[in-house]
Amino acid sequence: MKLFKEISSLRNFLNEKRLNGITKIGFVPTMGALHEGHISLINASKIQNQLTVCSIFVNPTQFNNTDDLAKYPKPIEDDINLLIENGCDVLFFPEVSEMYLNDEVKKSVDYGNITNYFEGKFRKGHFDGVVMIVKKFFQIIEPDNTYFGQKDYQQCMVVEKLIQENNLNIQLHVCPTLRENDGLAKSSRNVRLTAEEREIATIIPNTLYYIKDALQKKPLKEILINARQQITAGSNLMKLEYLEIIDAKSLNPLSEINETTHAVALIAAWCGNIRLIDNLILTE
Repeated sequence: MKLFKEISSLRNFLNEKRLNGITKIGFVPTMGALHEGHISLINASKIQNQLTVCSIFVNPTQFNNTDDLAKYPKPIEDDINLLIENGCDVLFFPEVSEMYLNDEVKKSVDYGNITNYFEGKFRKGHFDGVVMIVKKFFQIIEPDNTYFGQKDYQQCMVVEKLIQENNLNIQLHVCPTLRENDGLAKSSRNVRLTAEEREIATIIPNTLYYIKDALQKKPLKEILINARQQITAGSNLMKLEYLEIIDAKSLNPLSEINETTHAVALIAAWCGNIRLIDNLILTE
């Protein structure tokens, strides 16, 4: 695996590969602390492309909590070994100074409901930073395909809108969420949960599966009331930020579901001091 920390070196390498006949490049952006979910994105890229590039960059502009940024895990040696073991071709691991100029200002992004609600509401400026860094990566790497995990569903919709708004010739692939045996979505934040919190956190996927199972049995309003109560009733360690059933594309909250509805349940909750997000596709 080739490792690059400078934009110019990576660009030169990719340009040379293209001149030598590489026609499909896949890109997997990450913030490190890699787990099986990230590796599933690498594997998806390897199937569809001749060259797979992974980035590891803990992007400061998408954190609205400096304490969260400081505590974000950074096991870079383990990450590099995992990428090598799983056949990644290229790792781009830049410093903050390589990606951002000293006087660079984060621009506000408004994609309507896609950026303004849910994560956009509770993490002000988060998607401004996501769009800023993903756009930079796309300009540097110029991938044919890019791979994001469904666990960050709203982020996937933001990236899809970014591609559309800038007329980029990039295909977005949203890959299924990988889960632990007890249902908890794999996340770099899970390692920060205490043993008690880790056990309690399973109420999140359990509630999502309750919603899907109840769709044919109860009205949507009643389902949401019950589901929200489930999250907070089990332990005082759980604090709900949002739980909604939304249209899969517009992200508008739904009041009913019919045979043509594409619905997703979105959730964000605190388990102790760790904020967890998850979602489940309800109807397709």
